[in-house]
Amino acid sequence: MKHYETVFILTPVLSEQQMKETVDGFKSVITGNGGEIVNEELWGMRKLAYPIDHKSTGFYTLIEFDAEPDFVERLDTAFRRNEKVLRSLIFRLDKDAHEYAIKRRSLKSAAKAEPETTNEETKED
Repeated sequence: MKHYETVFILTPVLSEQQMKETVDGFKSVITGNGGEIVNEELWGMRKLAYPIDHKSTGFYTLIEFDAEPDFVERLDTAFRRNEKVLRSLIFRLDKDAHEYAIKRRSLKSAAKAEPETTNEETKED
C-alpha cells in the first residue's frame, strides 16, 4: 500500500451537517475500497485564493490515507462526480513527506495534550 493525502474544498452553501455527511461519504469510499484512513483534519471555512464558481470561500478538508495505487482514479472520479466539491487534489507521499506527516501529527497531538496555562496576576496589598 502507498501513502496518500487528499485535500478537497466543499462549497460554502452547505450546512455543517451536510458538510460532515459529504466528508463521511468520501471517507467511506476510501475505507470501502480497502484503504485505511490515517489522519483527518477539518480545516473549516477558509477564503479561497481566487473565486471558483462565483464563490470566495469553501470548507477545506485534509485526509491522509493508505491505499493501493489503482484506487486513486476511483477517488478522483468520486470527487468529480460530486457537485459539492469545488476543487480536489490527491497526491502520493514519498518517504520524506510521509515522515514529515507523521512528525506533524505527533507535534499536533503533543500540543493538544499539554494543558493550557493562564498567567494570573496576583495582587499584593
